[in-house]
Order: sequence, then C-alpha cells, then structure tokens
Amino acid sequence: MKYDAFFADALGRLHDERRYRVFADLERIAGRFPHARWHTPEGPRDVVIWCSNDYLGMGQHPKVIGAMVETATRMGTGAGGTRNIAGTNHPLVDLERELADLHRKEAALVFTSGYVSNETGISTMVKLMPNCLILSDAWNHNSMIEGVRQSGAEKQIFRHNDVEHLEELLKAADPRRPKLIVFETLYSMDGDVAPVSRICDLAKRYGAMTYADEVHAVGMYGARGGGMAEQQGTMDRVDVLEGTLAKAFGCLGGYIAGNSALIDAVRSYAPGFIFTTALPPAICAAAAAAIRHLKVSSYERERHQDRAARVKAILTAAGLPVMSSDTHIVPVFVGDPELCKQASDMLLEQHNIYIQPINYPTVAKGTERLRITPSPYHEDGLIDQLAEALLQVWERLDLPLRAKSLAAE
Repeated sequence: MKYDAFFADALGRLHDERRYRVFADLERIAGRFPHARWHTPEGPRDVVIWCSNDYLGMGQHPKVIGAMVETATRMGTGAGGTRNIAGTNHPLVDLERELADLHRKEAALVFTSGYVSNETGISTMVKLMPNCLILSDAWNHNSMIEGVRQSGAEKQIFRHNDVEHLEELLKAADPRRPKLIVFETLYSMDGDVAPVSRICDLAKRYGAMTYADEVHAVGMYGARGGGMAEQQGTMDRVDVLEGTLAKAFGCLGGYIAGNSALIDAVRSYAPGFIFTTALPPAICAAAAAAIRHLKVSSYERERHQDRAARVKAILTAAGLPVMSSDTHIVPVFVGDPELCKQASDMLLEQHNIYIQPINYPTVAKGTERLRITPSPYHEDGLIDQLAEALLQVWERLDLPLRAKSLAAE
C-alpha cells in the first residue's frame, strides 16, 4: 500500500478548492514594527505587516522584552516539565494572580495556548456537570467548537448574536438541567460584538452558566484592558472568562478565569492541563509585564482605536468594500478564494504589504476577505500607501469597488 498517496490526495483537494495555505517567511524586528523582513528565494525584502494579532505591538515593548530577558537569564529557558511533575515556576504563579485581578475573579489558570484553554476548559467543565446542555453561538471559534465536541454533551446552536433565538432554546430546556452558554465577546473575522449583558440576563433568568471568549478583546477594551465584558460592565456577571496572552499582550499562552472552585476543578481534571509542559518562566514574566502595563496605560488602546478609525475612513473614502465593524478589525470584502489569494500575493510581491487572505473554512465560502488589523504604529503615510496599493490591486483584478458590505445585508 502506498500511504503517501493519501496525503498527496488530501493536498491535491486543497489545491483544487483554492484552500492550500502558503506561509510567508517573515522576520519581525523589535523597534521597527510594523516593518519586517520577508525572506524570499531571491533574498530578503522589507515589508509592512497589516494583519498581525499583536494588536498593540506589546511583543516589542521594552518592559515586556526586558522582563523576558531578565527572567531567562536568571531562571533559564524551560519550565522543566508539567506543573504536576516540575512544580509551578514562580513567574507563572504571579501571572495567574495578575489575570485573576485583571478580570476581577477569584482565580485564573494558564494553558499553553488560547486554543487549548478553550478546547480543554470547555470540555472539562461540561464533563463535571452531568447532563449539561451547551448553547453555542453559531460563529464560535474552532477551539470552542472542539471543546464542545470533546465534552460529549448535547449541544444546541443559536444564531449568531441572536438573543431571541437563544431565549427560545433556554425556554425549551429542562429548568433543572445544567446549561452552559458559550460565546465570544468580539468575533475576529467580522469585528462584531456580542450583547454580553443581554446574554447574562438570559443566563440568570433561565439558570444557565456563561463562558465568554475574550481572546480578541482582552487588553484592547475596558478601562484596564479587561475586555468587552469590562467595557460593558458585565465582568462580574460572566462565570468564566477566557483569554489569550498571544495577541494584545504580545506573548504566548491562554487562560480561563472564574471562581476558585471551578478553576481548581479544571486544574485537577483537565488532560490538556495535566499532561502538557507548563509555559517557561520567561514567557510568564513577559506576559505579566504586558498585563501590568496595560492595566494602567490607556495610551496604546486610544492610539490603536484612532489608527483603526483612520484606516476605515481612508479605505471607505477610496471606494474599497470595507465591511462594517465597530471594533479594530477592518475586513475588506473579496468574495472569491482565488481572487483573495491573488490580491494578497500582489500586495506582497508588488507593494511590499503583507495581508493574509482569509478563506474557507475560517470564513464561509463566498465571504472571503482581506482582514486588516491596524496597530498604534501604523502612521498616516503607511495608511495612505495601503489605500493606494489596494486600489491598484482591485483595478488589476477587476474587483468591484464600493461593494455592498455583508454586515448590511
């Protein structure tokens, strides 16, 4: 049997469907972000990154770099194993305290990634609640979907951000049955925001727990960067808040925050926590430094919102099909996977602008787009260059200008 044929066929299907992904070889230079070096077969070229999830540029902040370097020099590079075997390195203890304080919760638990925190956190919680019913937003991230699937519990999908549909499902459920509402506070592909307060109202009315993914909002919104729940004044009403250290905080890892008993139970039962190596001390120290800084500094958030607003205004004025968004996410609609990939390639090869194409399965077929994420470091000149480059690409590919945005349909 020729086993390689299975894998070659699988790759062929991706190519046929125009879904095969190619990763650019990029070298970010601290102090020069959003400028980076693109390593090509012909040699390195300078490019401007327009799609990083290091939303605030904290990955290059002197406090964050300094904390990482000092801790690695003092404690070494690795964690020494799982926390069950090697113990918990002290910077990780400090990090979990910072996270609990950030979200005004009793405790927090750090995982190796935001994906793992959702996948393991949701599945473990639900398995500890016999006969639990999960009510999940239709647009939830794959990590949440996997957590729901691995729980083995019954699930019901409510239409995206549709609280009326959610209430219908809650009404029909047995009032004595445990129920968990799972949703994101900010959806990263469209930039729309969940009605957190209204979801919490329903949870209270029908006796459900709430689990909110703040991955694309934590550090970015709220007076101290606590996310959309903080901005909407609902942090104390959401039972479990999940977030990442890899986006606005510029590091690596994920976490959940909640009451002490819940966090301790997940710590004690979750395979994705028990059987994997802990984050290294230097990563933990760097993340804690970023959190502490953003708790007291609003400059990065204010500057970031200013840049996002300017990008939307300039691209919209140029006639580009900017999809409606009230947040820092700036999606530009294409609607075809091949053209989306071509647009991305042309921007990189001809204009030295890096924006990854967003195709199925990340978004639904027919809604392919370029997802632009401005940072505090994208100056006016870079924004003008982006608009000019996009217009040239749109003309070359004969893409429609001023297309009707999906959000308005």
